[in-house]
Amino acid sequence: MLKNRQAALEAVETGFTGETIVVAGDCMLDRYAWGAVTRISPEAPVPIVHVQHETASGGGAANVAINLATLGLRVELAGLTGEDAAGAELLEILGRYGIGAETLLSVAGRPTITKTRVMGGHQQMLRLDHESAGPVPDRASAELLEKTLALVDRKPAQVILSDYGKGALPAKFCQAVISRARQLHTPVIVDPKGADYTKYKGATALAPNRPELAQVTGAAADDLEGLLSAGRTLVNDLDLEFLVVTLGDQGIALLETGSTHRIPALAQDVFDVSGAGDTVVATLAAALAAGLPRLDALYLANLAGGIVVGKVGTAPIRANELSAAISAPDMTLQPEKIAPLEKVAEQVQRWRARGEKIVFTNGCFDLLHPGHVAYLEAARQLGGRLVVGLNTDRSVREIKGPDRPVMSQEDRSRVLAALASVDMVTLFDEATPLNLINTLRPDVLAKGADYEAADIVGAEEVRGWGGEVAIIPLVEGRSTSRIIQRLQAGGNRQFRTGGKGP
Repeated sequence: MLKNRQAALEAVETGFTGETIVVAGDCMLDRYAWGAVTRISPEAPVPIVHVQHETASGGGAANVAINLATLGLRVELAGLTGEDAAGAELLEILGRYGIGAETLLSVAGRPTITKTRVMGGHQQMLRLDHESAGPVPDRASAELLEKTLALVDRKPAQVILSDYGKGALPAKFCQAVISRARQLHTPVIVDPKGADYTKYKGATALAPNRPELAQVTGAAADDLEGLLSAGRTLVNDLDLEFLVVTLGDQGIALLETGSTHRIPALAQDVFDVSGAGDTVVATLAAALAAGLPRLDALYLANLAGGIVVGKVGTAPIRANELSAAISAPDMTLQPEKIAPLEKVAEQVQRWRARGEKIVFTNGCFDLLHPGHVAYLEAARQLGGRLVVGLNTDRSVREIKGPDRPVMSQEDRSRVLAALASVDMVTLFDEATPLNLINTLRPDVLAKGADYEAADIVGAEEVRGWGGEVAIIPLVEGRSTSRIIQRLQAGGNRQFRTGGKGP
């Protein structure tokens, strides 16, 4: 548990005091093709994915940088890209988050590392990797080191080395950066790769996962006590201050000379572990930079990792999600997510000023079910932030009849706010959400496929200011009315259906 929850909340809410962190490492572009699988190909025994939309985000060291930026820190990123369209796209993504990328060098004849994942619903069907297997040219490596050392000389709060074994961080580079940082008393946290960790000797901390620690120490991955003991030995051998090891469903551990502290895993649904390690390292560094004790910093990192594995695709942690998770044990109603329209509009303006894309959807969301969850996750994938307009109890009764809603507007708001895919919830009492749409001016208006395009309220207005309207397929057989009908069939007569699906 957090020793000082209030200090942790203050750190999150102040953007971890807005410190500057330098991230160096293997930068990637993560692309996603999102679709639905309805049949098998007649050409070969493989599923056909009907692609409905595509997204892109930073991966590797770029994802670490984005996580830091969404937590409110200033970030300088050092790494390599190719002189190609993927490299330009990655730069554009980093620019949206205000990440300094002057030290992101382009290398001729070497492609930007790109991972393209084909998604059928929540399931990853295929991954396509574009990268060069050859070493980084000496001239590019030397220039990257020179520019990274110049960043370290500015005395940032932390330096993170994000090593994916793709060539940006050879031993000479790591040792030079660690040595310079130690001279300046700047902590260095490493997300390591490979079987030889001597390249990281003298760093402040390493943050491997369980299989990585087993590989480098030779300890059995399924022998937890033996593995952690080997990790403590590594702390001494590499002259580290501490080591953090992520243990999957067994939580996370802090290893120091002569001591081990374990934090259990949080109960959660795991949809996608892509980028979770990046989130853990970024949050740990941010918390330490803000002056939180190691165990509290580790607790926040564990919370953040637990949040992002509940998302589909590479997605960063956000400050409001982390503050909600910190507050959850106190049974708060997540006030930072549930707000009146004027407060939501202010928050939307702050997001928009940072270049984030705003998605809006609305509905009753009575008796939240898997169809709702899948719909909201798909809507969130269309942009950086998702705002949900929620019908009040009075307006639900007008739409669906006097016996609805089953859940009050307070309960429905709280359940929606608990979803990682939802950033803000605001109630509306009018017959349509048009006032919300005109006030927030979203970049994307999302609606379920049970609506015809011509019938979507606000579609004309959104298109008028250059936005888009997205129709999202619904999960077959999932609706509040069906749930109520099953309850009726089971003998619970206090419910009666009213109107079509939620």
